[in-house]
Amino acid sequence: MNINLADSAFMLICTAFVFLMTPGLAFFYGGMVRRKNILNTIMSSFFICGLASVLWVVIGYSLSFGENIGGIVGGFNYIGFIGVGADPNPIYANNIPHILFATFQMMFAIITPALITGSLVDRIKFSSLFIFVGIWSVFVYYPLAHMVWGDGGIIKNLGALDFAGGSVVHISSGISGLVACIILGPRKGYGKMKYNPHNIPFVFLGAALLWFGWFGFNAGSALSSGELAVHAFLTTNTSAAAGMLSWMLIEKIKHGNPTILGTITGAVIGLVSITPGAGFVPVYASIIIGAIGSPICFFFMNYIKPKFNYDDALDVFGCHGVGGIWGAIATGIFTEKSINSAAQWNGLIFGEFKLFEAQIISIIITIAFAGISTFIIIKVMQKFVDIRVTSSEEFDGLDISQHSEIAYPSFTGLD
Repeated sequence: MNINLADSAFMLICTAFVFLMTPGLAFFYGGMVRRKNILNTIMSSFFICGLASVLWVVIGYSLSFGENIGGIVGGFNYIGFIGVGADPNPIYANNIPHILFATFQMMFAIITPALITGSLVDRIKFSSLFIFVGIWSVFVYYPLAHMVWGDGGIIKNLGALDFAGGSVVHISSGISGLVACIILGPRKGYGKMKYNPHNIPFVFLGAALLWFGWFGFNAGSALSSGELAVHAFLTTNTSAAAGMLSWMLIEKIKHGNPTILGTITGAVIGLVSITPGAGFVPVYASIIIGAIGSPICFFFMNYIKPKFNYDDALDVFGCHGVGGIWGAIATGIFTEKSINSAAQWNGLIFGEFKLFEAQIISIIITIAFAGISTFIIIKVMQKFVDIRVTSSEEFDGLDISQHSEIAYPSFTGLD
């Protein structure tokens, strides 16, 4: 097996792109909270770059892509990156160094738990979040990554498809965020006061970095610089564009004017929705996937969430959970085998049902595994630590109570 230098260079760039998504997410989330919580919100994403990186090298890659154990989790053969070197791993990528594949996958392990934090802002202790992210990574993300992408994984063996993380990243984080925010309880004053974004330009900056990084996220999942990467790049951009335009239309009809916050949200939903099928569906399908994703997520955010009154602060479930579920379903509808030989069957519109069935089963497994595991983790943690900040700490803001810092020291107004 020979290393392809062009593919390796491409994958190094994509790896850096995906890393940039987590600081981008920090800005995206940070701009949406109140002034007194921006530093805590940014920190809640950024610290994971450290924790998840170390965990991945020590144990995460092995549990995700090591020798199969029961179709659920990987073995311990790559602990500490032992045996992960310059030679390719023929099971996963025979054209790039094994260590490069492992590093690329590490970036997914960083951003996935960071997504969950958007459900919990304004009220979770930083120390408890640190513990939760570490435990969740080990007991939820690594096994799920193995089930979907690992050799012998039970979801992979179903024939279900997840090109770049619809189930592994988005459904898992969305469902986990939903479960965690319900257990944690709402913010003080939730339902009685508005929580307006304090810096929408920050939200825009974060979304722009996410869109940019998503090209590495999806195109890089082709694991080469060939035509499949180009195809995934284009479907990614097209779905984001369609999702953006669709949300703008919804706001124009419903409110009279599109907002920048809504426009950004629509673009992110388009990106989420295309992620599982970016390398499997035709380009025209990416328009449909993005355009339909926005109204589905809009409905959940604006009608289902108020009906059940759960405080998913930054709509992680409404955007990533629901968008990921729709994307996985759409992959079962629009997949075309001629685009990617990894697909065993065509999608529903081509007259085949097997892939659609496999996608539905994979969604159910992901929801159940992530939801039940998160419930258990939070409940066990509550036996030993205080997860939530006190009422006075919440009132003062988590920047002060958790980090002894102020983002805007010259600001003297109410928040």
